[in-house]
Amino acid sequence: MSRKKKPLPLLENVTITDVAAEGKALARVNDMVVFVPFAVPGDVVDLQVRKKKHSFCEAEVVRFVEYSKTRVTPQCGHFGICGGCKWQNLPYGEQLKFKQKQVFDQLTRIGKVELPEISPIIGSAKTFEYRNKLEFGCSNKRWLTREQIASGFEYDNMNAIGFHITGAFDKILPIEKCRLMDSLHNDIRNEIRDYALAQGMTFFDLRKQNGLLRDIIIRNSNTGQWMVIVQFHFEEPDDKEKATALMAHIGETFPQVTSLYYVDNQKCNDTIGDQELVLFKGDSFITEQMEGLKFKVGPKSFYQTNTEQAYRLYCVARDFAGLTGSELVYDLYTGTGTIANFVARSARQVIGIEYVPEAIEDAKENSRLNGIANTLFHAGDMKDILTESFISEHGRPDVIITDPPRAGMHPDVVGTILAAAPQRIVYVSCNPATQARDLSLLDTAYKVVAVQPVDMFPHTPHVENVVLLERK
Repeated sequence: MSRKKKPLPLLENVTITDVAAEGKALARVNDMVVFVPFAVPGDVVDLQVRKKKHSFCEAEVVRFVEYSKTRVTPQCGHFGICGGCKWQNLPYGEQLKFKQKQVFDQLTRIGKVELPEISPIIGSAKTFEYRNKLEFGCSNKRWLTREQIASGFEYDNMNAIGFHITGAFDKILPIEKCRLMDSLHNDIRNEIRDYALAQGMTFFDLRKQNGLLRDIIIRNSNTGQWMVIVQFHFEEPDDKEKATALMAHIGETFPQVTSLYYVDNQKCNDTIGDQELVLFKGDSFITEQMEGLKFKVGPKSFYQTNTEQAYRLYCVARDFAGLTGSELVYDLYTGTGTIANFVARSARQVIGIEYVPEAIEDAKENSRLNGIANTLFHAGDMKDILTESFISEHGRPDVIITDPPRAGMHPDVVGTILAAAPQRIVYVSCNPATQARDLSLLDTAYKVVAVQPVDMFPHTPHVENVVLLERK
């Protein structure tokens, strides 16, 4: 006979004292650390524990006894259910303070290297409508809140377009209005939803892997162009005809869309990097501009999702690189070559390396588009490309700029950087924790001389950080 689980406790009159990882708030009850979503320091709350471990637990607010004086009213009607903007209830200045603290804590606790004074974080000029790309899932399993379930209301159908719910991969929270991007994207998404429902189109079932309408990606640029990519899952004889009708409707309803794509994705996941996309209407790309440079952004291209703040980030990276025009620069994890082309005018030559072949083709095209002749780009796994033989062939770099994914750099890559022995390393990171780990490996030969946090994503706990290292 199985042992009966003890009921999880209710914690009363708990004061929230700090902000922790992943945007959760933090409190301490006796010797127990309690993590709480959607609360802010200064709130006094009653908490229902949901998960309990030896030294910490996770809980949710069941009653606000007293609201914090620093709390602000979230501007999004989906706040508290959608997990995308967990800090909308914090004033933006407080968000920046906690992001600054996050960088300091992770570099000191994980990196354990000697640090200079960390520069004040560069805040985002826009705190809403700052993104240039959003992706929405389409599902026949609509997420219902506790209140909706308790009301007993029965929906005509459970189809929804919106964001995936954390911990429920197959369910979608329907989004009516998202404040993160120019509001035209709301009109496009809601029109697709209304048309699909009116025409009786099936929405995708992630568990059963069937249904026609699967996913929507919307992008825009600072030149006023828009791109829409609709993912379908064809299985019925007339599915392509239905999809074509929807695409024609989008094109006719929204003349602002200058690049309209669709894809028949038969895989188990929604990634499109390995899929053949069909250009239904318009141009094959949209164009971003930055400091007189043009960057072509295709349907598979990576481009920083906060365009204005990306410019500030790249300016920091270029300033840290200290280029005089005579340097050979290696740009690791170059993506579509944005940083490489951005710094090329200040360097003798820039060599970019990136895993995704399509991104490298974009990087080459961006150099051609801007008349930049001193860049070279190579596609392949970083640890396989960046070797001693590669350095012998192309030259020993004076400066290395590295902007790896959240997982940071492979130890082999760190080893090759140490062997290459550039005078300066500029490390751009979207994850200060893995950056700190890599800094501790580089500490054998390099000293951190400058640290500059940059906020790319207001209302989220994510922070970008740029570190300059010089040879000891």
